[in-house]
Amino acid sequence: MKDELHQYLRIARENMLWKLDGLTEYQKRRPMTPTGTNLLGLIKHLSIVEYGYFGPTFGREFPARFAELEAAALARLNSDMWAAADESTESIVALYREAWKHADRTIETNDLDTVGRVLHWPVEKQEVTLHRVLVHLVAETNRHAGHADIVRELIDNSVGLRLGNENMTDGNEAWWAAYRAELETVAKEAD
Repeated sequence: MKDELHQYLRIARENMLWKLDGLTEYQKRRPMTPTGTNLLGLIKHLSIVEYGYFGPTFGREFPARFAELEAAALARLNSDMWAAADESTESIVALYREAWKHADRTIETNDLDTVGRVLHWPVEKQEVTLHRVLVHLVAETNRHAGHADIVRELIDNSVGLRLGNENMTDGNEAWWAAYRAELETVAKEAD
């Protein structure tokens, strides 16, 4: 079961990075929702999340770079959800890959019933198992992958589950326009 959960996490991670392919720096950072959701910010956020849940939760130290990001996030609300102009895509992607390695080490060297403590959760829920954290991170990463799907579609109409398995109905631009128009009509009729 651990290997299967770990594989789902690995797939979701790669899906997140795929959403950056072929975009300009502006497009990667562009806030696409009223709350500022942007692709590079989602990657940065997930980096910090993985470090936290698979590091301190299980008594593992985390790299100084993470400590700096965590301190910055505490000093400026929501700073983990966007990349500053001096933070390159390459540095954010490298951070995410470093977080993967750190998390993978925790996952690989512990049993699913290994107990940890999530200090920012309510006291009565702080004690967790690796199983619980792994399920939580699979869900968290896929939740943000869904955000990334929509943000990427808003940027350049690119869609799909993952490279090589887009999991989308075959349809050209005209078909999709007619489909969307039909849905708009149905929505108005239902109102």
